[in-house]
Amino acid sequence: MEYKVEKKPAPGREEVEVLGSTFEEGKPEGEELGKWRQKLESREEKLKYLQTGERYWYGKEWYGSEKRKNPA
Repeated sequence: MEYKVEKKPAPGREEVEVLGSTFEEGKPEGEELGKWRQKLESREEKLKYLQTGERYWYGKEWYGSEKRKNPA
């Protein structure tokens, strides 16, 4: 893949080379796009999918920088 390199002015220096966008443009295609309900067969699989996705918002088992040491 060939990268785009742009020259931009920098403070305290002359021009510097900056790496441009590195992704390939495009859109997802197909009928099956976003049909997660049809891909999961049972009710339990659907609930597990939703609980995993919403764990960030409603979970109690956070670790690292996401968890407050002293609750508000």
